[in-house]
Amino acid sequence: MTKIEALIDKIIQRVNINLRELEFDVNPYIVNINLKCRLSKFYAFYGITPYHKLSFKFIHSSLAGSYFLGKSQIDHSVLYKSDIRGDELKSKGTTYKHKNYEIPVYNDEEIQITDSILIKTLVHNFSHNPENLEIFYIKNTVSTHFANIHGSPTEGCFLGPFSTVDLTTIHDCVIGEFSYIQVEDLAHKRVNPGTIKVRYKNIFDFHYQFSKEILKKYIDFDSKNLPVGLFMDFVENRKVDFENIFEVITREHSVSIPDNTALDRYAVVRGQTRIGENVLVAQRAYLEDASLGKGANVQENCYIINSQLEGYDITAHGAKIINSRLGENIFVGFNSFVRGKVDKPLIIGDGCIVMPHTIIDLEEPLIIPSGFIVWGYITNKEDLKLNGMPIESFSNIKNEFKLGSLKFTGNGGIFIDSFKERIEHILQANGAFFNTSNNDDYGGHAQKNQNISFNTIQPYPGGDLKGIYPTMEITP
Repeated sequence: MTKIEALIDKIIQRVNINLRELEFDVNPYIVNINLKCRLSKFYAFYGITPYHKLSFKFIHSSLAGSYFLGKSQIDHSVLYKSDIRGDELKSKGTTYKHKNYEIPVYNDEEIQITDSILIKTLVHNFSHNPENLEIFYIKNTVSTHFANIHGSPTEGCFLGPFSTVDLTTIHDCVIGEFSYIQVEDLAHKRVNPGTIKVRYKNIFDFHYQFSKEILKKYIDFDSKNLPVGLFMDFVENRKVDFENIFEVITREHSVSIPDNTALDRYAVVRGQTRIGENVLVAQRAYLEDASLGKGANVQENCYIINSQLEGYDITAHGAKIINSRLGENIFVGFNSFVRGKVDKPLIIGDGCIVMPHTIIDLEEPLIIPSGFIVWGYITNKEDLKLNGMPIESFSNIKNEFKLGSLKFTGNGGIFIDSFKERIEHILQANGAFFNTSNNDDYGGHAQKNQNISFNTIQPYPGGDLKGIYPTMEITP
């Protein structure tokens, strides 16, 4: 048995021990992916900027094709084409507010990934667990294709493809494919595929469940097969474009960008694409015939194709927008799939909220009015009636509300206000409001990520250590 095989077996055993109460066996899911044949083919790379802590430790791990920014330690883990983006980690000397507490941060926060397998997974934001302010940990966890671990310390878990755990500490859980969970804490639970859950104590609870028939069309995953469905076909059909940019160490984009905009060198840009001021385009983003207005952002694993974003629009991690026109101040949530057609375009009015993991896949032209919130599955005007409503009306919900497959309990006004506050924070963090006269307050990722130098690191190319990276520590 090679070192990489022994490492994978060790991780699987540890995850299975954590999940024994749920009687879940990780092994069949990993065997089909056949990781060991892929891990020596790709270099890993890390970014250096004046604004982010330079501190990396890689200990007996495989990092094939993965990206690192910010203070990180990877220990006895396998990361395959994953993004560890630590540009929002907490800094020493700051204060973290949690309920009525103001907790000082004594050390610069670090992402620690131990005894885990992450496959094409995004890790971003910072730990929202007040008991571990300085460590954003991921332990004994397996995460599969295009999952998001966003500000969510994770221990002993399995995350299915295109799932998202957001601002939630999870222990010993199985998160089904295309599920979105934001519930503060979750332990010893199995979340069904296609579950959308946003809960805050007894103040509000947003719950939507995709039907098995609809979900299977877009993403289908079990222990006997690799992930299949329209989502996988969509990304696989554009995989070659990403392979081409990773084969070249030094490259410049053909599109011109303003001085206060960041376009990552590991993003794909094709066709007639225009990028405005204060725009952030992250690594592994895909732009084709896209128009991005001032203050827009396109995050990791996002695709903007034949579409226009007027300005101050958020495309959260993994979201896809095709043949659509978006007005201003629109939030498109994690892993949402928003697709019009050339002859059946989608128009979304100003100030709309597209909930995380929404599927809009049109069968006819559709206009979503300004100031709407939408969720679930929408293909036509009739679906919109069951999966959307004016934000003002949603804000007036006071107790229990049901519409189609949505069940909401609690205070709709607080729910909407919390979303609006988060949208404002994301825009500010990404530098959407930057101006030269006030750069100390509004400089964000679009400005700080403009000048990143990348260094590459390689695994052992052969022998018993093939696919394993040498143990190394990188500091200033």
